[in-house]
Amino acid sequence: MRDTKLRAWAWALGLLLLPPAAEGQGVRKPVWAGQFYDARPEQLSRQLDDMLGGAGSRAAPAPGLAALIVPHAGYVYSGPVAAHAYSLIQGAEIETVVIVGVAHRHGFQGASIYPSGGYATPLGMVAIDTSTASALADATGFRFVAAAHREEHSIEVQIPFIQKVLPQAKIVPVLMGLPARDTMRRLADALAEVLAGKKALVIVSSDMSHYLSQREANARDAETIALLQELDTDLLIRKITAHENIMCGGAGAVTALYYAQHLGCPRVEILKYADSSAGGGGKERVVGYLSAAIYAGNEPGEAAALSPPERQELLHIARTAVEMIVRDNRVLNPQPTNPGLHTPSGAFVTLKKQGRLRGCIGFVEPVAPLYKTVILAAIYAATRDKRFQPVVSSELESLEVEISVLSPPRKISDPDQVEVGKHGLIISQGDRKGLLLPQVPVENGWNRLTYLQQACLKAGLPQDAWRSGAEIFVFEAQVFQ
Repeated sequence: MRDTKLRAWAWALGLLLLPPAAEGQGVRKPVWAGQFYDARPEQLSRQLDDMLGGAGSRAAPAPGLAALIVPHAGYVYSGPVAAHAYSLIQGAEIETVVIVGVAHRHGFQGASIYPSGGYATPLGMVAIDTSTASALADATGFRFVAAAHREEHSIEVQIPFIQKVLPQAKIVPVLMGLPARDTMRRLADALAEVLAGKKALVIVSSDMSHYLSQREANARDAETIALLQELDTDLLIRKITAHENIMCGGAGAVTALYYAQHLGCPRVEILKYADSSAGGGGKERVVGYLSAAIYAGNEPGEAAALSPPERQELLHIARTAVEMIVRDNRVLNPQPTNPGLHTPSGAFVTLKKQGRLRGCIGFVEPVAPLYKTVILAAIYAATRDKRFQPVVSSELESLEVEISVLSPPRKISDPDQVEVGKHGLIISQGDRKGLLLPQVPVENGWNRLTYLQQACLKAGLPQDAWRSGAEIFVFEAQVFQ
């Protein structure tokens, strides 16, 4: 015991004797070594290796990894859960890690971005990516709050893991202050702007519920995990700003979801959940721990994945656009609350009355933000579909609105690749083009052959043109009403 204390004291003394130049650059010395994690370099390195090994081997992350959610308690409790996230990125080509922690000990508004220097641990020092930190500060207007970083553990406990799995990476430590929607949005917007084109990753440092019984904690955490997977940022924000006991770093998690929505089509993969009883704590009062990966972006040919709140808001936008143009001849100009609706995407709006088609117009290519595409498609479906008379005010209450959000079309060479019920279809030859949404063959009971023939007829081509010279494109759609 005496030898252990002596070595820990010697290591701490070494940090105190860092060269003056290093201190002048803003090197933050470790505060929680010897409490949250081992203060001895060799033992800490071995502990990290054991936890990463215990997480098992993982395949390389799927394309589009934008962020990780990782717990921040003492390693004996949350380390094995954190290892499931860090094992996913071990050896990855990531140059900058933005660590979004939560200020437990110093209250302030906004967020604090560590500007320069580095963070030290028993394994050495990790340098700050000063250019990225400066760009984030400029884009957000958030100032550096030194007191918030001084004794905060939520960022510090992530550093040894990063040193182990990404030894080449630099960091940008960010602490979230009092939770506020504006802070989350501003930081997410800035991350999308500043990290564009960089080999970067966001790591959110957050534990789940605190000091409930194991049964209560597991149930509450399951509800929170469901909200994360459903991308229900509105309900998460309401719970977080009301200081409900769901996530201590919930503002960072919502920020990461907003950031991923900027990148397009976010989705959340749960890597590991456990509570503090697994580390030897009692079951009467536990803390929940989660590791999760947040991905963004479409695979080729995939339909855009919209969350339930995004679908609801988009339907409201479409219906309001129809009502305003029909009643007042005015064009809706909303400010969507879900950032995912700003992602460029093709879309169609279908109007039905008593189950019968009343208008359908859309745009295939993703040339405008989704909400603007839907507004224009809704207006045109109500007023410019040449198959029908324009919608009148007396019809508005009986109209049903259906939206199809499209993936980018891709050309195929083999007609057998067309899947009824999955693919929308475009047949094109010369200046003639016919499009059918994926729900059309299902509603009409068509097989693949009939589907291809009907798309040709829609284009004004012979029904067998798909066999001789016409180009075939397929796309997918998320359809909701």
